[in-house]
Amino acid sequence: MSLDKSIEHKKEHRKPYRKAKSIDPTCRNHGTCHWCKQNRLHASKLKENQAKMQEEEYKEEEDGSRQEGED
Repeated sequence: MSLDKSIEHKKEHRKPYRKAKSIDPTCRNHGTCHWCKQNRLHASKLKENQAKMQEEEYKEEEDGSRQEGED
């Protein structure tokens, strides 16, 4: 059944898109617009930054222990 028929026979119950979603299809759920993507990936980016900082700290400690051993 096509979408037109389902609308005609009252079988379609989807709500129309509102606000930015009605204008820009990239702004819908799991969209690729910059704003939505940043909001969606905020927590994972924080975890990624923390992991990088821990890695840098580990490398600094490792380099410091190597230099002490050489003296």
